[in-house]
This record gives sequence, C-alpha cells and structure tokens, in this order.
Amino acid sequence: MITAFIVDDEKLAREGIRLMLKKEVDVEVVGEAADGLSAMRAIGKLTPDVLFLDVKVPGLDGFEILSRCQRGHTPLVIFTTAYDRYAVKAFDAHAVDYLLKPIRAQRLREAVQRARVELAKEPPAAHEPPPSTLSKSPSLRRLVVRDRDRYLLLKAAEVDWIQSAANYVQLHAHGRCYLVRMTMNEIETQLEGLSFARIHRSTIVNIDRLTEIRPSPHGDFQVVLDTGTTLRLSRAYRDHLLPR
Repeated sequence: MITAFIVDDEKLAREGIRLMLKKEVDVEVVGEAADGLSAMRAIGKLTPDVLFLDVKVPGLDGFEILSRCQRGHTPLVIFTTAYDRYAVKAFDAHAVDYLLKPIRAQRLREAVQRARVELAKEPPAAHEPPPSTLSKSPSLRRLVVRDRDRYLLLKAAEVDWIQSAANYVQLHAHGRCYLVRMTMNEIETQLEGLSFARIHRSTIVNIDRLTEIRPSPHGDFQVVLDTGTTLRLSRAYRDHLLPR
C-alpha cells in the first residue's frame, strides 16, 4: 500500500485530491495539513510515501517543506498548484510530477503511476554515487504490474520466468502472467546482479527456481522449474547456466 499526505491551505482542494485518490486502490491517504508547520510535524510522524504538495501554503512554502524533508524522511513529491512558473524549480528539486489546478483526474492518475514506478526502484546504497552518475541502472528489485483495475508491486524474486511479447514482456509469477511494457534487453539489463539468466532470446529464468537441466536430442537443453514448467535453454546461452 502506498501512503499519501496532502498539503494545501484550501479545504476544497484537499477534498478534491482525496476524492480522486479513492479510485487508486493501492493508495491510502494518511493525513493532510493546511499549513507548512503542521505539515512538517505530521510528515515526521506518519512518514508517507508520497506528498501532494501545494507551492503556496502559510508558514512554509512547498519548497521549504521539501527542503526540510530532505534532512530526514523524504517522501516523493507531487506538486499541486495554480502557478505554472514554478515547474522548472519543482523538477530541479526532483519532484515526481507538477499538477496545475484545477487538477484533472487523468493527470492525477498519471502522477500516481509515476510515483509507483519510482517507489518500485531500489535506492542505491549509501556508498554508491547518486543515480545521475551511475553508468547503468540500479537493479530492478520490484516491478509495477497491472492487475485488472489496480496496480501491484511485484518483487523480482517472486518472478519464476519472463517471456518476450514484442514490445512487452510477460512476467510469470504465482501461477499468473502479468504484461509489462518493456523489451527483453531492457529488463535483462535492469535485472543484472540478481538471480536471473537469459536462456533464450525470448526467455529469462529465475535461477533460484531451477531444479534440473536436461540435454535434448538437438544440442539444446531443457530447464525444469520447481513449478514443473519446462523451458528451452538454447546453445547460444548455455554458458549462462552451464560450465564450458
């Protein structure tokens, strides 16, 4: 569940955001505030995942609130404001999104989805450089998948195997299949360093799920998962699982 906190000095604006967020089944609004000082006290206690933050609020403005949050618990920030002139400053402060009032339901849904994607990313360790200086993406330890009218955060370790589907990949987990818009090369790169191996141009397998590797008559192999699923290990990728 994603926890959210709303900061806006207008009661109707807070109610509007809260009402729209009720349609996001994986989002829970844990509190709200009408001024900056009250917001800071509540954020420190509630530690929400996402902050819906107006730029102009009494006591402390939105950027001052964000700056103070960065000294402790730092939620993702979605700015909500009637002023478009602060957009550049907002994204320079690494805001997830910038919503102009009156906020449309579709734009709020898009912002929430961006927050889901950000929350699914594994943060770098303290000794690692910030993301902008990394030579490659951090390992994708969680994936955002759609399940009918809701979104789930699926741990990579829960995935049994992955199959290519044009510009999508199919994630097989818990006896179900989830479709994610990502190419095989993209997901292979982001899973690097985890217990996954490419066994075919269209298949990636979770090594921890393997129970057996069998030779097949034509020089390829078959890998057997603990679920009973049998997949093909092509000769081009045999070195990913078998010694030379």
